[in-house]
Amino acid sequence: MPDIRPSRRDLLRLTAAGAVAGTVGSAVGSAFGSALPAYADGIDYTARKTFDDWDRLFQEGGPGQPDQPNDNTNRDGRSGMLAWSQSYVLLGLVRMYEKYRDTYYLDRLIDNVDQVLAVRDSERGVTDYRGLSLPAWRADHPYTTGYATLADSNGQPLLDLREALSYAEDTTVAVTAGTRPDTFTVQLVNTFVNRTVTLTDLSLDPASPDYAVSRIYAAAPGPLQLTAVDRRPTPGAGDVPRLGTYEMQCKPVIFAVHTGMITYPIASFVRLVAGSPVLRRRYHRKAAEYLMACREAVAVHDWEYEDGGHLIWPKGQPLAYDGCEQPINQSVGLGQTLVELALATGDSGYRRKVAAMGRMLAGQLTVDAADACLWHYWPAGGRIYQGFTKTGDPETDVSIFTPSGGPARQFEDISHGAIDVEFAVRAFRARLAFTGRDMERIARTFTQNVATTDANGLPAVHTTVAGTAMGAASVAHQAPRWMQISPWDPKVHAHCLALYNRYQPTPERDGQQAIGFGWLLANVAYLNWGAR
Repeated sequence: MPDIRPSRRDLLRLTAAGAVAGTVGSAVGSAFGSALPAYADGIDYTARKTFDDWDRLFQEGGPGQPDQPNDNTNRDGRSGMLAWSQSYVLLGLVRMYEKYRDTYYLDRLIDNVDQVLAVRDSERGVTDYRGLSLPAWRADHPYTTGYATLADSNGQPLLDLREALSYAEDTTVAVTAGTRPDTFTVQLVNTFVNRTVTLTDLSLDPASPDYAVSRIYAAAPGPLQLTAVDRRPTPGAGDVPRLGTYEMQCKPVIFAVHTGMITYPIASFVRLVAGSPVLRRRYHRKAAEYLMACREAVAVHDWEYEDGGHLIWPKGQPLAYDGCEQPINQSVGLGQTLVELALATGDSGYRRKVAAMGRMLAGQLTVDAADACLWHYWPAGGRIYQGFTKTGDPETDVSIFTPSGGPARQFEDISHGAIDVEFAVRAFRARLAFTGRDMERIARTFTQNVATTDANGLPAVHTTVAGTAMGAASVAHQAPRWMQISPWDPKVHAHCLALYNRYQPTPERDGQQAIGFGWLLANVAYLNWGAR
């Protein structure tokens, strides 16, 4: 009888079936013999060597290097690279240490963390939008509000145009003469989102029906989420801005979620050292240094924290939804670090905040017919979830930069949801929030709502925790970041591995994006970490 080997598609289909049924290995083994290795010619995503090789490749250069600032003065030309690329490298190193107990990974972590700490705002001497130089990492384009200051012929500021839509610095502002005396026309073109706004015959006379501030406010938020403020000490008639072009410049803001993503693996190192006499002998000085750095960084966001366990963007912060609650993942993104600090120090303040954040997130969870958890991107019952309208006066509006907005009630996507899950499991492990039943239900969120197969029977994922649209390969690549919940259901790891075996992501092919491939290192580390 001929030796008929299954096709790659057959293996993928059976792997997916095994992930849904219970064990990938038994599904493949029962059909083709237990000795047959799945994807023998592919990449072993559970191998230590795969992570190590790609970590060395990452160190050779590319987006998200540890010595580059988090703002857009870095080589990558956009902010958030420490938060959304390097942080995953650091997290991957932590998980690889936890898996293999080789201090090589902690030494690698220290190499990177020292560089990351060296580019804090306080070390660089740069400031946020308030003029404060703080021990954290500011961000700007493409996330924050852009300002274009229209000035007179002498350079005196007349009017700030403020664009709260992302990628504001991709907007050009052209000022031309109006059709009437003392008027002007403004055209704003954002090439990234391909939107144009033209405002004709504006005036700087507060008594005019064409007063720029009033007309722009009446139209807000509009396609570019535009608002304006008069910069003159004594506004009056007769002023006209210099004709020509102006640039939008984004104001720097320190995001709580960026601070959380960056410091979470650093605080994990502190927790690991605190819990091991052997590690303390070797790393106690670094652990003390890093503990102080994490304490200082999270304290930057004390003014954003509310007792209900969520963070807000204070009104006036140059962000699209100043005055509103932050997305769930951004609150608990900082909460991840607070869990590790609570474990490392026993500090009652950290413990209280983690418990409050846990109650907040638990209160957002609903249970569907499959006994799985559902939750939304924005906090249910919050201002953005409910929607808000302008009052007619920016002083009494909810938000300065988006006078009216929402409702926005989309379910949490699986990439941001991975942050929520990471926090929930770590808070549960710390005995500060959640129950074992919560963990079982969150695991079912993955196995029942996220994990799926496509029309060909191949492993796939849905894009949200509610099991909505089918996700592309780039969405599936993020699935292993749910690995913290795998102890409650091994099908989580099985399906994630099946996804990687299907799509075969590599740095060379899938790392050619703006944020590089730091994310890939964290996901491969988790596939190692969760392997039995």
